[in-house]
Amino acid sequence: MKWKRILPMATTPARGFVPVRGTGARHRVKPWPVSALTGKFHRLDLPPESPVKQFVLFVGDSHLRALVDRYVRMPDGCLSFGFLSTPGASAAELRTELLNADIPRTPDIVCLLAPSNNLTATPGNEAAGVAFDGLLRAARSRWPKVFVLDFPPRLASELAPQQFLREEFRRVAAKNDVKYCVTADRFPLDSRALWSRDGIHLSDDLGMPLLAKLLWHFSFRQLLSPLPVTPPPVSPPKSPPTVRPFATTVVVKGEVSRPR
Repeated sequence: MKWKRILPMATTPARGFVPVRGTGARHRVKPWPVSALTGKFHRLDLPPESPVKQFVLFVGDSHLRALVDRYVRMPDGCLSFGFLSTPGASAAELRTELLNADIPRTPDIVCLLAPSNNLTATPGNEAAGVAFDGLLRAARSRWPKVFVLDFPPRLASELAPQQFLREEFRRVAAKNDVKYCVTADRFPLDSRALWSRDGIHLSDDLGMPLLAKLLWHFSFRQLLSPLPVTPPPVSPPKSPPTVRPFATTVVVKGEVSRPR
């Protein structure tokens, strides 16, 4: 019997690993409504319609919470932003909320924040990849232009499982012809002020403003890129028509002289 290799996740800490805490501050979370679909806190926040701004919808977990509650502001400019945020949600739970969300107008682009909760919600990278594939397909079934933004690193979790999960998400995104924007290198691990005390969430004063700038930057860049074009199916080459051979009949008129 052939066993499939399951890569370790954050639920199996390496020997000697010590979680690191951040030194930044984070707001006290406000109570949100509980979703009847997933049993998790959930908010859908849409901007007023603007004739001069393009509408970007962000779909993600608790990393969006400070933006929804306006503790941290998105940069100003030519874009308006909506948020579908489900703190603690895995890829499968985000898919459920996304498919059932009442969003009356089509966003110009949708940004999925890669679900880092799958570090603990699934038993291995293969299962996480399957769940993420379902989330991507659900988003593309509703909206024509979708991309993925990498999840911020966690100080409180081992780095290797995070990288394994990140690579699996990139592989699945590439398979679905969806752009995956890597941002982990924008959060230096020795800059502990970028994270709050739990070592998971970004701080309101430094970490979240950096994430907000990355969300704006990559959304604007992806809006400038054309939609992926699906090549038309290639038909097999047609065989040349069969030409039937024909015999030529020669008719000779007049007398035929016989040899003497």
